Amino acid sequence: MVPISLDPRALNLGLAGHGPAALRRWQLLAAGGAMRALCFADEPDAALQAEAGDAFRIGLPDDETLSQLDVLWIVGMPDSDAAALGEKARRHKVLVNVEDRRDHCSFHNAAEVRRGDLLLTVSTDGRSPGLAQRIRGFLAQTFGPEWGGRLETLGNQRDAWRSQGDDMPTLAAKTENFLQQTGWLAELMPHRK
Repeated sequence: MVPISLDPRALNLGLAGHGPAALRRWQLLAAGGAMRALCFADEPDAALQAEAGDAFRIGLPDDETLSQLDVLWIVGMPDSDAAALGEKARRHKVLVNVEDRRDHCSFHNAAEVRRGDLLLTVSTDGRSPGLAQRIRGFLAQTFGPEWGGRLETLGNQRDAWRSQGDDMPTLAAKTENFLQQTGWLAELMPHRK
């Protein structure tokens, strides 16, 4: 697998399916900034409709809609329907993820922890989602909510250094010095002090 982070402002994203897993995926997409994503339900789903709002559509995407998508998540649908929709989407060069069906996926979702703009991920190439979730839990405990503010602070400081004309090696050195002074990483690894 090749790890990447997708910018939802630059891509057309869609989700198709229903049920609690589809709702969770929609919430993760929204948390990632996918404000223009479309949500297609193969059957009525009040909770998903309430969460997706104006993006909610009853019915699966047709060929015209698929041709406009870049990425599609298929969640909570019967295997045969999910496989058929995935194949149809791939014919339109759409990247497809069918939840819990590695053989129908163009990509896999990483387990994620979000702390503001800080995104920590774990992937097992779809081999053991349970292990990925356990590691995700460890990361969530280790990197608490305060890390969102810490990244904001460091990001603002880096912007100031860049505005002064600092090059990449200088930025890296200043970042390392900043982290040493704050002790943020040292508190995570007390044995390395």
